Amino acid sequence: MAVTSYTEEFTSTVSPARLFKALVTESHVFIPKAVPGGIKSVEFLEGDGGAGSIKQTNLVDGGKLKYMKHRIDVVDVEKLYTKYTLIGCDVEFEKIESVVYEIKFEAAPGGGCVCKMTSEYHVKAGYELKVEEVKEGKLKASGLFKAVEEYLVAHPEECA
Repeated sequence: MAVTSYTEEFTSTVSPARLFKALVTESHVFIPKAVPGGIKSVEFLEGDGGAGSIKQTNLVDGGKLKYMKHRIDVVDVEKLYTKYTLIGCDVEFEKIESVVYEIKFEAAPGGGCVCKMTSEYHVKAGYELKVEEVKEGKLKASGLFKAVEEYLVAHPEECA
C-alpha cells in the first residue's frame, strides 16, 4: 500500500482555541449549525469524542456521499492538535484504503491562527493517486474551514 501526503495551511482571524473547539471538541454540536446546507448531523457511534471514538458525519441529501465515519486517534486540547482517520463511508473508494488527517492550530502573529493540516492517503495496492483526484476533497476541507470561520466571526458567543 502506497501513501500519498498533502499539506495545507489555512489562516484565520479567529483564535486557535475557538477554532479547535468548533472543529474538534464540539464539532458534533457546532458543525451542523455552521454548515446546515452540507451537514445534517454528527454523532458518536462509539466513545465520547476522545481517542478511540468513532464519529459519523451525516451529509444532506442529494450529494455523492450520505455519511462518513472517522476514528479519532488523538485529541490534545493543550497542544490544539488532533489526528483522525476516515475509516468508511457509504461509497466504496476504488483506490483509497483510508485517509489519515493531522491538524494543528497555532497562534498567528498579530492574532488569529494558522491551521496546518496534513492528509495521508493510503492507496490500495496496484493504484496510483493523482493530485487532481484529491482536489475535490481538499476544496471541501477548505470550504468547511471557511464556513466555520465565518460562522464564528458572525457569532462571537459561540465556542467562546
